[in-house]
Amino acid sequence: MIADQLRAATQPLNEASSMPAGFYTDPEVFRAEREHILLANWVFLARDDQLPQPGDYRSFDTIGGPVLLVRGHDAVLRCFANYCRHRGSLLAEGTGNSSRLVCPYHAWSYGTNGLLLGCPDMKSAEDFDRSANGLVPLRMESWAGFVFTTFNELAPHLIDTLGDLPERLASHRLDEMRCTWTITLEPRCNWKLILENAMDTYHTGLVHRQTVGAQQSRTLTTRGEWKCIQVTSGRSIATLPGTEPPFPVIAGLDDDARQGTYFTVLHPALQFAVAQDCMWWLNVTPIAHDHSVLEIGGCFPADVVAAADFECNAAPYYERWELVGREDTGILERQQKALGSVAYRPGRLSWRDDQVQALSRWVLDRLPLG
Repeated sequence: MIADQLRAATQPLNEASSMPAGFYTDPEVFRAEREHILLANWVFLARDDQLPQPGDYRSFDTIGGPVLLVRGHDAVLRCFANYCRHRGSLLAEGTGNSSRLVCPYHAWSYGTNGLLLGCPDMKSAEDFDRSANGLVPLRMESWAGFVFTTFNELAPHLIDTLGDLPERLASHRLDEMRCTWTITLEPRCNWKLILENAMDTYHTGLVHRQTVGAQQSRTLTTRGEWKCIQVTSGRSIATLPGTEPPFPVIAGLDDDARQGTYFTVLHPALQFAVAQDCMWWLNVTPIAHDHSVLEIGGCFPADVVAAADFECNAAPYYERWELVGREDTGILERQQKALGSVAYRPGRLSWRDDQVQALSRWVLDRLPLG
């Protein structure tokens, strides 16, 4: 990337320009991000309540390769690299429930605790230790029902990276929520553009003029590896304007939480949006410098989910989350294409771009770009 453009991007906000195009378009930058950021930090996988029964499993494609969450028959949730120990075949796909995991290639089988149970035609293999050939466990930690993994054995504990986020969101009682809806999009854009857009209310009055409309936000001070803005509104903005939110405000919300929706980024690639009556996430999986997978998931308090009319009342939330997600990915694909212009030069930042700059600087500070 061009040194003078990097210097311009890291100036105080009222003097700064946006990042050079290569920050989003250069495969070498993406390779550096993969090594120094994406593989070094925690990756969000799912809600604990998405695997409620013994034998439940879910597979994930991550920056470090295929991953498998399995609820053991002892009710313990475990995380493994999703491959067979014989010759590396993908062990499981999608979601399901099974008493054992059987490789579709040569029928090696594993218990829900990861132990190797069956390995046909291995009797003649000298010094073969069945106990040493179970599934490869991955480091897994959770907070408030959100399950994360990391490929970095030296990464700080998840709770330490979250800093004061648990305190900020305590009155929402996220641990008592249930995931009821997800959708997956596959935008052809850089992963950082998605996170920057997610913390930007500058665009909402134009890109989302037919949906959520213009928004105003305040930037909150945070401690730890996360950032936060709050879109101020006296009502939940998890449904479209003109649609009164069907669900009540969460009982016991503190005064600050009642002022609006927290839009957070948990570094490196996850957003929690936490409103007065629910929360939703944007989980970004970087695939390449110009290709990402975006999962949007929605959660509600358990007592709300248990109501007989829940699905009918939840529909406006799902509609809003999908419509806005598709509007965002559409504009970001256009931005990615424009950044490929050889004539591109970074533009000046607005005061409303404070979190865009903060996110890009967080990444830049962790890259060995000389």
